[in-house]
Amino acid sequence: MPRFAANLTMLYGEHDFLDRFAAAARDGFAGVEYLFPYDFDKNQLAEALAANGLVQVLHNLPAGDWAAGERGIACLPDRTGEFQDGVGRAIEYATALGCSQVNCLAGIAPEDADPDASRQTFVDNLRFAAAQLGEAGIKLLIEPINTIDIPGFYLTGTEQAIGIIDETGAGNLALQYDIYHMQIMEGDLARTIEANLGRIAHVQLADNPGRHEPGSGEINYPFLFDFLDRIGYGGWIGCEYKPAAGTSEGLGWLKAAERQSATAAE
Repeated sequence: MPRFAANLTMLYGEHDFLDRFAAAARDGFAGVEYLFPYDFDKNQLAEALAANGLVQVLHNLPAGDWAAGERGIACLPDRTGEFQDGVGRAIEYATALGCSQVNCLAGIAPEDADPDASRQTFVDNLRFAAAQLGEAGIKLLIEPINTIDIPGFYLTGTEQAIGIIDETGAGNLALQYDIYHMQIMEGDLARTIEANLGRIAHVQLADNPGRHEPGSGEINYPFLFDFLDRIGYGGWIGCEYKPAAGTSEGLGWLKAAERQSATAAE
């Protein structure tokens, strides 16, 4: 059965953030992820992880002014100094939290941006980040995101991401495959995942439309969970969805996945 991590940015919004760790542990999650740790003291977060027996699976690099609508700065030529400073900050947090991988959000390219300059900036920033993170034993991920939720986002597809990974040439750079985003942009989920299995270090989920829990939309998650097991995916699956009601009340899909896995093992 896949290992599921609760995304504490999206789940358990009925609790204060630091109380979400205990809520996730009570519901049986073994790992957690969230967008950003930087508003909290890293030692406080480490204590919340330890107190609840949780693994910190993932967090993002600093991504600019999120409240103002920025969604990453890695493709912006005039923000490289800020990007590099953010890499150092991410290493401090990931090290303190025992987090072995961080995600880099590419950002929204300005409408008048030179495509070649955006790509070269992104590649150069990834080379810098991968080298710094690699020295700390941390993997760097990049994530394609759909352009309905985030119009103008620079990185939008699996093939584009793999090409950038190859161009960067960093051994610790991998793909974060978000099923929700890629259902919107590409479809053909199972074949794409299998074809790129060796490049995928982390998977995230939500159903479509609505970005709610599995079973609320068009994606056949029972099939995908079984498929991921059959092809040997060994990473975590981050549950990055918007609960249609309360988080705990909406975890019937998780219980069903556990029953499915137990039946398959018999």
